[in-house]
Amino acid sequence: MVSDEQIRRFQKKVLSWYKKNRRDLPWRNTTDPYHILLSEVMLQQTQVDRVIPYYEKFLLAYPTLLDLAAAGRKEILALWSGLGYNSRVVRLHKLCKELAAHHQGTFPHSEEELRKLPGIGPYTANAILAFAFNREVAVVDTNVRRVIMAELNLPHVFTMKEIAHIAKRCVRKGKAMIWYNALRDYGATHLTAKKTGIRPISRQSPFEGSERQARGKILRLLIREDAVPYEKLAEEVKHKNIKGIIQKMEKEALIEKDKNEIRIAH
Repeated sequence: MVSDEQIRRFQKKVLSWYKKNRRDLPWRNTTDPYHILLSEVMLQQTQVDRVIPYYEKFLLAYPTLLDLAAAGRKEILALWSGLGYNSRVVRLHKLCKELAAHHQGTFPHSEEELRKLPGIGPYTANAILAFAFNREVAVVDTNVRRVIMAELNLPHVFTMKEIAHIAKRCVRKGKAMIWYNALRDYGATHLTAKKTGIRPISRQSPFEGSERQARGKILRLLIREDAVPYEKLAEEVKHKNIKGIIQKMEKEALIEKDKNEIRIAH
């Protein structure tokens, strides 16, 4: 079991490092839950340097949750194009519409209520609570998991649930936002996977020739043109599982099919 003294030493070490080495990231200058949510969605499986310009241009186009809720699906996907994992922005759009329609454009302040919203799981709910409302909750991403395991000498067999329990113990009252920013920076730039040998639970497959690449091509084509016949789309994208990819994208409400023509979903 991790002792209170171990946790105090761990806190002191990370926060001392953070004072000298913190990154200046745009989403750290706000506690607006919409801005926090946008950054968290964009940062899923995407490097910080790639996210920054998209985050900034998205907030220029849609400065409030209500602005994004009122926007059209096609224009949102066009602005997102190039960041990848496009179903993220569709889920974000649905969530903003839900908040605009049924919550007066505001976010609930409890994990239970946040998790009732479409597309909000335990991690995202806790990230909103920590970074927007400064709540002492467990926000365990890849970097945080690695830092806690390495600095507290946890066995590799520890489950995410066990790590989350320890993570929550490490948060000082009223300091959640600073603490998790410190942990993220410490893991991303100092105590890296290469240094520790602690790998992420899951890793991305190669992009070239993947379904992810094909999905991006499909959306870019449909953003340029209002509707595209299936045969033309299949010819331009060229993927062995094009039919299955289209079916998945329909289920995710990214695209819709009208007879033989395919277009961005409304």
